[in-house]
Amino acid sequence: MLVTQKPPHTIAKITKGMGRVMKLAVMQPYFFPYLGYFQLLHAVDLFVIYDDVNFIKGGWINRNFILMNGRAQRITVPLAGASSFKTIAATRLVADRLWREKLLKTLRQAYSKAPHFNQVYALAEGVILSRCSSLAELALGSLRAVADYLLLTAEIRPSASYYANQSLKGQTRILDICRRESADAYYNLPGGEVLYDRSAFSAAGVNLRFVFPGEPHYRQFGYPFVPRLSILDVLMFNPPETVHRFLANCEIA
Repeated sequence: MLVTQKPPHTIAKITKGMGRVMKLAVMQPYFFPYLGYFQLLHAVDLFVIYDDVNFIKGGWINRNFILMNGRAQRITVPLAGASSFKTIAATRLVADRLWREKLLKTLRQAYSKAPHFNQVYALAEGVILSRCSSLAELALGSLRAVADYLLLTAEIRPSASYYANQSLKGQTRILDICRRESADAYYNLPGGEVLYDRSAFSAAGVNLRFVFPGEPHYRQFGYPFVPRLSILDVLMFNPPETVHRFLANCEIA
């Protein structure tokens, strides 16, 4: 699918001109990640996807959990020659269509009786059956599809296409992106508290903030609630207006 992207710095110039705070976040891409990931996305203006960092074998970029018969069941996107020496963008999907059809069948079995199955299954089908061949493309497609479905306004931008600053590492690289986008605030999930130094961000004129996700409960076929499943589970059981309330159910400090 062709996506028209804004040129670099567009958001920064617009928001600065309007007197708004320009809020930025950077995260690795994940395949239909959990609600907390989208709470972070919902909180910012520009969401940069780190697709040019190394793939972590055994991590969760290509895996997630859905609800199956009242329990969390893992789903996995199969990869061809995955290696921690390759970037996420260079990590390829298994080329055959079989795994895609099998994954869709699993989603049908799990959620066919969910109240919003038809709309959300169509969303997932569009991503899973897309012609993308890399893990980064698939994960990015899943994020954009959910953002479009929920009418989220943050721009989602892959780092490899815009910044070419892979030689920088960790906090230094984040601050470089903040500088180039004229960001006033950098948002991260709680895991970043041990990675970033508030004084370094303050010295650069950037307010470092953390989004502490809430864990709203909702009905899952009458089973005891199972938290932290894929965003697909949230969407299957809740209309967009309810999900918007969930997105705001977090603490920012």
